[in-house]
Amino acid sequence: MTKPISLLLASALILQPAPALLAQQDMLPPAPQSQAFTQALRSAQKQAAQAAEAFNADSEKTASQVNGPIGKTLTRKQAEQLAIQNNPHISQYKLLALAQNQVVRESRSALLPTLAVNATGVAAEQASRISSGTLDSSRMLNHMGAGVELSQLIYDFGHTNNLVATSVLQAKAATSNSIATLDEIVLTTDVSFYNTLEAQATVRVAKQNLASRQAVRDQIAALTASKLRSDLDLSFADVNLSEAKLFLLDANNLADVAMAQLNRILGLPTSNNYQLVDESDPLPELALTPDPLLQLAMQQRPDLQAYNYTHQADVKFSKAERDQLFPTVSGIGLLGATPVGDSQYYNPDWYGAAGVNVEVPVFNGFLFTAQAAQARLQARASDERTRNLVEQITRDVKSSWLNANTAREKMAVTAELLKEANMALDLAQTRYDLGLSSIVELSQAEYQQTQAAIQDVNARFTYESDLSAIRYQIGQQP
Repeated sequence: MTKPISLLLASALILQPAPALLAQQDMLPPAPQSQAFTQALRSAQKQAAQAAEAFNADSEKTASQVNGPIGKTLTRKQAEQLAIQNNPHISQYKLLALAQNQVVRESRSALLPTLAVNATGVAAEQASRISSGTLDSSRMLNHMGAGVELSQLIYDFGHTNNLVATSVLQAKAATSNSIATLDEIVLTTDVSFYNTLEAQATVRVAKQNLASRQAVRDQIAALTASKLRSDLDLSFADVNLSEAKLFLLDANNLADVAMAQLNRILGLPTSNNYQLVDESDPLPELALTPDPLLQLAMQQRPDLQAYNYTHQADVKFSKAERDQLFPTVSGIGLLGATPVGDSQYYNPDWYGAAGVNVEVPVFNGFLFTAQAAQARLQARASDERTRNLVEQITRDVKSSWLNANTAREKMAVTAELLKEANMALDLAQTRYDLGLSSIVELSQAEYQQTQAAIQDVNARFTYESDLSAIRYQIGQQP
């Protein structure tokens, strides 16, 4: 938000005083204080106030058409809660975390017994020896039977357990990613909230600037009508007034765009033109050094926790892939009855069997070996990715602390600058009223006062945005 406002200021007209003009203005007598002149000036100021109000209403018309009329108030905390409840990105990652939890159940199912109920009826050429598929065990005999089949994994050297541990860690990583997404949305909400506050404050400065330049213009118009100021002064005043109007239009446009962006982040189905309230007074203090912030970031950052869980999951998965090279021991049991069938081949009462199977992988084209190597390399890559994130967090925490510290120092400087600019404007106005200076000096003082007011607004909201960035960097959002 600071850059567009700076562009607005840079576009303002900065006039340089001409020596001849200054000499001419210094020769002018001071304005008379006659009753007729005073009445004319008051009448002009009243008309100017009405014109300024009409211009302000026209400039705000677009905002009401896009975002609606100004409605209820909204604080930063309320904006954060609305974004948490309604932003679709948060809902998306919450659903992904819930879906990953179901993967844990899928992996754990391999450790539990499998029970199936079968019912089979066969009509075939009696005692035929030719069969295929599921009819092999039935020997192509006329029969009808039903039973249950139970299978259970006995031991696989940790392969399934490592797969379960992998899915559990991946679920934890998904949950941490969900929290990290929430923190990012909260940070984005805070930045957008303060950008909108800054834009609205800039609109107020622009309105004050317009009113001030309108009053100066009306004063000069009255003096010009009384032959006490030249037409050149009135031309300069008109130019300054037009610049103030353009500045207000641009400020209103930036405020409308900022409000639209805030509505987008809040995730509401309709746009609202909120009246934002800044409740950060007094402003919180900043840590003396970034070192304690770094310690908190390493302990609390959810995205770093997600990376750590992902690396641990990759390590477990690499072990599971290696365990495929070992034997697998499983058991199976069958129990049922064959009420219809030739007694020569079937027991009409019941049938049953139980057994243990040991499967030993011998050779499959080095498939298991390649899969184990791939998983091991992926685990090493995820470890490097985690280390890269640690370095990035260190840089971001230090940068955020430096930005906030600079913004805090700027607040004192801009407050002093605004005070001095107000004093300079008062002196310039007095000198101009006494005929001791030119319109150029007054215009320059007005420009500098407007610039100082905007810089003072920027410094405060920049500091609050930087504090929100620090809260995000150390994992304390919201």
